Order: sequence, then structure tokens, then C-alpha cells
Amino acid sequence: MSGSVLRSVCTAALAAATALAAVPAAAEPAADPTANLTRVLTQLQTLYRQAEAAGERYNATEEELTGQRAETGRLGRELAKARSALSASRGEAGRLARLQYQGQSELSSYLQLLLARNPREALDQDHLIERAALGRLATTARLETGARRAAGLEAASRKALGKEQTLAARQKKASDAATARLKAVEAMLAALSPEQIAGLAALEQSGTDKAQEELIASGALAGDRTPTEEGEEALRYALEQIGKPYLWGTEGPESYDCSGLTSQAWATAGREIPRTSQEQWEELPKIPLRSLRPGDLVVYFPEATHVAIYLGGGMVVHAPRPGATVKVSPLAANPLLGAVRPDPDGSPLSSYTPPRLPDGATAGPDTGYSGAEPPDEAAETSAR
Repeated sequence: MSGSVLRSVCTAALAAATALAAVPAAAEPAADPTANLTRVLTQLQTLYRQAEAAGERYNATEEELTGQRAETGRLGRELAKARSALSASRGEAGRLARLQYQGQSELSSYLQLLLARNPREALDQDHLIERAALGRLATTARLETGARRAAGLEAASRKALGKEQTLAARQKKASDAATARLKAVEAMLAALSPEQIAGLAALEQSGTDKAQEELIASGALAGDRTPTEEGEEALRYALEQIGKPYLWGTEGPESYDCSGLTSQAWATAGREIPRTSQEQWEELPKIPLRSLRPGDLVVYFPEATHVAIYLGGGMVVHAPRPGATVKVSPLAANPLLGAVRPDPDGSPLSSYTPPRLPDGATAGPDTGYSGAEPPDEAAETSAR
């Protein structure tokens, strides 16, 4: 077992051991089952949230690393060209030096003209001497400029490579963190009885129902609005992905994480948006919930670690979490942070018929309790 894998397993085991300390044995019911389930639910939600946050860090680093690799490659190509030009300039300088040594340079020609018996002939050929001198100066200038350019590009190339290596290490750290959290979830769920898992699902569903009722009662979602043409297309794409599994670090077509789904949906509609949920929250125009229209993005948690596409009628389409699949859920299924609009310059459609949801669009848990297995090595490799 490699050192990195061993560290990942140890980290997962430690997290799982910490979490399991509060999980009751199935054969020994707790005095207050509801309170105990609440603690377990909080621990599970925390681990899921940490896993998704690590996954979004992985995504952000992947985007930056891709750009940095392109920059490193560009600098490498520029450096190769500069070295080739410098070599050519050195060759020309060497040729001039040999001519100087052999008495064939413009300087020796100048001396010969000064000693010529016919001054008029010397004056007639003066422009030839000037042209030769300018050529030598140009060669020397090219040599000096080329040397400075090559040295600068070499330093920049070294710096770019160092940054690339730093980003790769950061990406590996985020990958290990996400995998460790998911292994801890798996260990917790393995220690629970089917009755306890059912109780957790019911408890979380109850919390979602209450949050949704409060949101509707607040009037924040009053009124029906139509999407733009792009928004309708993005929403249609997202709905076509229903039933596909969540897998962090992926953006289709076989699996998605939360921001992979939203970014690909809008890319299909012809509008590129940032890859991660944090970048979507930071860079796209924010809108109040009362202005939501289908196709807008709803962002969750204080750190903006989850995102969904607004469907309308108080519902969203999203990739919920590991172990679950792309589905339709109540808008308040997670703690709301706010909403953003990818196409603020778009004009809403004059008429709009909400899409018919495929069978089973709302089925299945948002929790992922039924199968929260971390991605295996092959899946992780393909995702990267």
C-alpha cells in the first residue's frame, strides 16, 4: 500500500471512528432514539458537505491546473523558438568574427579605402561600408536581445512549472479529502441498521418539508415567471440527466457533481459559466428569490458548496450528493444561500409550458443513504 493511500485510509478511519462514537448499536436502543438519530444525521450531513466542498476545491484546482498546463506549454514553445533564434544569431556573430580575423570585415575594407590612391573611389564606396557596419550592429543587437529573451523565458518557464506542480499537489490533497469523507460516511452507514437508516431518511425529509413550507409561506416564491430561451434549453438538458449518478469531479455525460450539471446545462444552451458552485456564486449576477425564473441557479450553504437549477413551482433539478442520482427536489432541500442568473441580458419568453417530468423524477432520497459508496480508483482516474 502506497503512503498516500495509507494516509487516506487512516484519515477516513479516524473520521469514521470519531463519527461512530455517537452511533448506537442496533441491539441496544438508545433512551431517546430521535435525539440520537438527530446527532447521527448532523454528522452525516457534515461529512457529505465536507466531501462536496473538497470536491468543489478539486474542480476549481482542475480548472486552474488546466490553464496553467497550457501556459507552461506555451512558454516551453516560446523558449524553444528563442533558443533557436539565439543559436542562429550566435552563428552569424561567429561568421562575422571569422571574417574580421581573415581581414574581410567592413573594418579592414574601411582601412583599405582610407589608404586607396583614388579618394573619389573611396567616397563612391562609402555607402557599402555604412551598410556593412549597420548589418554588424544589427547582428550584435539581435544576439543581445535574443540572449535576454531566452533568459527571461527560461525563468518564466521554471516558475510556471513550479506553479503547475503546486496545483497538482493541491488537487491531490482535495481528492484525498473528498475520498476520506466519503469513506467515513460509508463506515457510518455500515454500522446502522435498516431501521436506523429509514429513520434518518424520514428525519431529513421532515426537515426538508418544514423548510419548504416556511419558504412558501414567506411569499418569496410568489408569482410564475417564464425562462429565457437559453434558460429553457439549460433546464431541458438538466431534466434529461435525471437518474444519472452523482460522482464528484465529473461533468457528464455519464455522471455529474452539482456544479458539473449546472455548468454543462448552460454550456449546452450556448453560454459558458464558471465550473464550480463557488465561482458561479461569486461571478454571476445575484438575484432575489422573489425574482427566480426557470433556469436560474440556486446556491446553498454559507460556503456556496452546492448548486441546483431552478425548475419553477418551488422545485429544483440537481445532483444531490454521493449515493444519489440527478433528480427533482424541493428548493429548500438544503440551506439556502441565494440565487444567481447566468443570462441577465436574456429576454423571458412570452409564453412557456413547464416541461413534463420523466417518471421517477422526484423518486429516491436526496440523502444518498441507500448507497453512499466513495468512487473507486478507476472511477476517480476517469473523472480526472
